[in-house]
Amino acid sequence: MLLLALDTATPAVTVALHDGESVLAQSDQVDARRHGELLIPSVDRVLAEAGLKLDAVTGIVVGVGPGPYTGLRVGLVTASTFAAVLGVPVHGLCTLDGLAYAAGTAGIEGPFTVATDARRKEVYWARYEDPRTRVGEPSVDRPADIAEQVAGLPAVGQGALLYPEVFPDARGPEHQSAAALASLAAERLAAGAEFLPPTPLYLRRPDAQVPKNYKVVTPQ
Repeated sequence: MLLLALDTATPAVTVALHDGESVLAQSDQVDARRHGELLIPSVDRVLAEAGLKLDAVTGIVVGVGPGPYTGLRVGLVTASTFAAVLGVPVHGLCTLDGLAYAAGTAGIEGPFTVATDARRKEVYWARYEDPRTRVGEPSVDRPADIAEQVAGLPAVGQGALLYPEVFPDARGPEHQSAAALASLAAERLAAGAEFLPPTPLYLRRPDAQVPKNYKVVTPQ
């Protein structure tokens, strides 16, 4: 097994290689505006560090969000393209699940909350019983609107750090890690668990909209 994992659903551009037992190489960069520019060089870098070629990969793991439209689709399109070219499966995982798994590695047992920055003064969030067990589906909300639901719980992720009045017990990790995502995927593959399709989990409409009163002009 050789899994290539990547996620661009958050400001982190993160890539990792996993052989089914451990992480062989990883690259993590935080730059919310350069997902498309940084992703492929990151893939090249982790392959070179591991001394492997892309054709050795047996499966692709990708974070499907939730996340902003532009950044998220960079990772999903890249993952699907690699899978098609290599003829290997692509396994989708919720980005928040990767952060929860990383929180477990950092020593948080649960219950706790994962929250990432959704912009517009909102967060993408979910509650977890433990690092491998999410409670319900991810949501996007203003922090003040979920204060009662997350009260008293530790929280991880950049979204938690941005709103300390709602998440007073905010902890690391702050950003997504493809290494954690790959490790979670390896566990789920070994257990025969199902994965999500490599389609984006937006939770809301894209920022770009067709202007009102837009008129289509066609040649006469």
